[in-house]
Amino acid sequence: MKRTENCLNKLDRMDKTLRHEEADRVPISDFFWSSFLERWRKDLGLAEDTDVYRYYDLDWIATVPNMDPHIKPFETLKETEEEVIVRTGFEAVLRKKFKDPMPEFMGHETDTIEKAEAFEFDDPWDDRRFFSAGDNQIAGVGDGFARNSPAWIETVKGLHPDFPVYGSICEANEYLTRIIGTENNLLWAGLHPERMGFLVERLNEFALEQTKAQIQAADGLLDGMVIWGDVAYKKDMFFSPDYWRKYYKPGLKKMLDVCHENDLPVIYHGCGNVKRIFADFIELEVDAYNPLEAKAGLDVVELRRQYGHKIGFCGNMNVMEWAGCGEEELKKIVLTKLNAAKGGGLIFQSDHSVPSNVTGQNYDYVVKLVREYGQYPLQLGEYDLPDLG
Repeated sequence: MKRTENCLNKLDRMDKTLRHEEADRVPISDFFWSSFLERWRKDLGLAEDTDVYRYYDLDWIATVPNMDPHIKPFETLKETEEEVIVRTGFEAVLRKKFKDPMPEFMGHETDTIEKAEAFEFDDPWDDRRFFSAGDNQIAGVGDGFARNSPAWIETVKGLHPDFPVYGSICEANEYLTRIIGTENNLLWAGLHPERMGFLVERLNEFALEQTKAQIQAADGLLDGMVIWGDVAYKKDMFFSPDYWRKYYKPGLKKMLDVCHENDLPVIYHGCGNVKRIFADFIELEVDAYNPLEAKAGLDVVELRRQYGHKIGFCGNMNVMEWAGCGEEELKKIVLTKLNAAKGGGLIFQSDHSVPSNVTGQNYDYVVKLVREYGQYPLQLGEYDLPDLG
């Protein structure tokens, strides 16, 4: 499948950045709420079908195969003009109110640790995960609501000529949140650490096999991989670093190794404050960490000072500031953060995803700032920090 010259330039830009080399400019992309996209099109007077990735010619895009433990259609429990309630392949019941950005978990069939231990998974290599349209929770019940999501491979093929395309896979904690819920996850980890640890190991083996299957299904069309792995909140980790290192870290290493063996760089997406295990991600050779939530006290410039070029960064543009600041303040914020791009190693993005309180004009302004001032060699003027490089 032939790629455009522009796509090859973007791929070179991404790869050099993740190798901590200065490319032509700092790459930029993002994840977007559908409500933001509606506002962005309205604010800028764009057609209803305008694609933000193509409009700005963004530098990379993530895709999501069917990662449901059980591959099956949604069971609709209630549906009105205002909301829908479904049971998914995670055996979770979710309410999606169409006016709200995210769904509500109403219940989990797996509501005891004994049920969790007995939980069986459909084949991680099942072709339907990659080659068939169908319902799946991560693609279908989130910011939006969609049934019969397109076959993943068709999405990849459609994007491949124009964008560096990353696949994605959840690690154990993302599965636990959806299968048993956050409260049970944390409670049982405290009450039954070894039993839960065994479940974590099972889930990461399931994820590892899906990673292998996804790479094989893509047949050379992927340029990287995102591992989704929230293990922290605003102040700290959900559980102790020692617990994470004992049960989560070995499985994550296996996933990273498989990706790297297939020449796929990895962007690890983990919300919250992970400072206590950030050195572990460096040891594991994570290529870039995302989203570096400013709301959790993370600052990409300080992280660059602390860790140098041992790891790449992807994110950290505070969406609260993006929404609330005027152009003069936004310029100061953006150009200061671009200091972390000296020597490569920074993909400019939000510190999670772009919500609807960000105006189309503010988003547009920041993209244009990064395009103008993110050209190498960086010329940041009064916002240059000479002790970084």
